[in-house]
Amino acid sequence: MINLASDNVVGASKQVLDALIAANSGAEAAYGSDHYTAEAEAMLADVFEHDVKVFLLATGTGANALALAALSPPWGAIFCHEESHVADDECGAPEMFTDGAKLIGLPGVNGKITADRLETAIGRYPKGVVKAVQPAAVSISQVTESGTLYSLEEIARIGEVARRHELGVHLDGARFANAVTALQCSPAEMTWKAGVDVVSFGATKNGCLACEAVVFFDPARAEHFGFRRKRSGHTVSKGRLLGAQMSAYLRNNHWLDNARHANAMAARLVQGLSGSTGVRLPWPSQANEVFAIMPKATAKILADAGVRAAPWYELSVSLPPHEKIGSDEVFWRFVTSFETKAEQIDEVIALAKV
Repeated sequence: MINLASDNVVGASKQVLDALIAANSGAEAAYGSDHYTAEAEAMLADVFEHDVKVFLLATGTGANALALAALSPPWGAIFCHEESHVADDECGAPEMFTDGAKLIGLPGVNGKITADRLETAIGRYPKGVVKAVQPAAVSISQVTESGTLYSLEEIARIGEVARRHELGVHLDGARFANAVTALQCSPAEMTWKAGVDVVSFGATKNGCLACEAVVFFDPARAEHFGFRRKRSGHTVSKGRLLGAQMSAYLRNNHWLDNARHANAMAARLVQGLSGSTGVRLPWPSQANEVFAIMPKATAKILADAGVRAAPWYELSVSLPPHEKIGSDEVFWRFVTSFETKAEQIDEVIALAKV
């Protein structure tokens, strides 16, 4: 089987696993008061070139939902793309952990919202009008659910609108490393320098076993986060096992090396599929996700050969207006990882050209 359904289907990298085994020996302070966690926090400050408040968690859903809870009151409005992960794939966790804040889904091709559309949406909820939820935050995904990227300029424009209206800006960075390497920018340039207030810094998809970080650039916004994390059941007692993962993930640019490989494998797949009869890519593949519309006959050849991909939403609002999925076609997502091999990609390409 060649499983390209997600980058969650692979395990942890050897570097991370070795660090976990080492951290498993002996005794350490509990609940994140260990030296592994302190090291991870210091390393993340170096990565972002900024004083930060860092909170480690085991899940991306917990990271996103709790980060948004720190930005929005229960009567707040959180603006996001209508097909974003926080809107479609977290079973209402953001609404639950914010105690009822409302997610306002905005349309946009390629999985992205625009500063202009955000400005218009904010205007629908007048400040101080008690019958309306109050604009509180905006959440963007980098990489988006469509495998595309916000440019640094696009993030900055969204950040400027948010600041003007006193909204907090959250970046869902489940594939943060893939985005940084693809844009060839620094983490600072993609976050606080562009107006981002808090990041869900993903590591699980790119080499960790189960580890994410919520990173605040303004300590005031993190004032009650420790209580939120504990109250929600996301404070891990053996916190050193999170700290050890994150430290190993960041050490010697392991996180960036993993992401570069995954992105390169996706680019290889794009090049091969682009030459396959009847296969078309509805939007650009800018990181490690490749979305392909293909004949059902081609999809059957791939499936019969053991290739696994994720069926995608055929009525997706992210599709360009002219793009339609025919009755004899399927819409699939392929995701490459740090473990994907070039030979596997070449085999998928060869099958698609049969």
